[in-house]
Amino acid sequence: MSELSKAFETIVTERRSLRAFLPRPVNTATLEAVFGAAQRAPSNCNTQPWQTHVASGDAVETLRKEMPSRFMQGEMSLDFPYDGVYEGVYKQRQHGSAQALYDAAGIAREDKARRHEQFMENFTFFGAPHVAFLFLPEPFGLREAADLGMYAQTLMLAMAANGLGSCPQTALSFQADLVREVLEIDASNKLMFGISFGHPDPDAPVNRCVTDRALLSDTVHFHD
Repeated sequence: MSELSKAFETIVTERRSLRAFLPRPVNTATLEAVFGAAQRAPSNCNTQPWQTHVASGDAVETLRKEMPSRFMQGEMSLDFPYDGVYEGVYKQRQHGSAQALYDAAGIAREDKARRHEQFMENFTFFGAPHVAFLFLPEPFGLREAADLGMYAQTLMLAMAANGLGSCPQTALSFQADLVREVLEIDASNKLMFGISFGHPDPDAPVNRCVTDRALLSDTVHFHD
């Protein structure tokens, strides 16, 4: 294994969904390096259909204040349907991942109140000083969403390579109208999801959560 492949494997392994961050902002040079690297992500015909809006400072604090209260009041505005149903092995993986998170956070299975509190931390970005909101301009759809996914993975790997932590969150798309309002984004841009990011809190128990992955033979099939 070459030094380059070892470094790549380390970065891929180090990238995890973290849920506790230090309040210290990421410096401008690092932000530009990370998002500049992500711009090299592949896309169909090199269309690069993503639009990324990074909230920091006053903007992120406004959203941190408004999102939880509006969600609890039942205010929802999604640009894309959230109607997937997991069954069989996929449901098992979902439950296993959730249990690993609660175990790391020290939350008992029957403690519904604390589970709810943990979920609500999605809307305060787990204390992260920055959130990247990922949009698709109209009229893009499923194919371009795949491009956006490749961009997001490249972005999070770039963050890991620069010592940053991240957490991709579908929950941050639940209030697309609010995000557009606060960040002054045109309605033609549709919010897919958000990524909270920053310097990880090394002392937070929840950041010790490591989820399992399926066996290679369960998901990859080689044909001669």
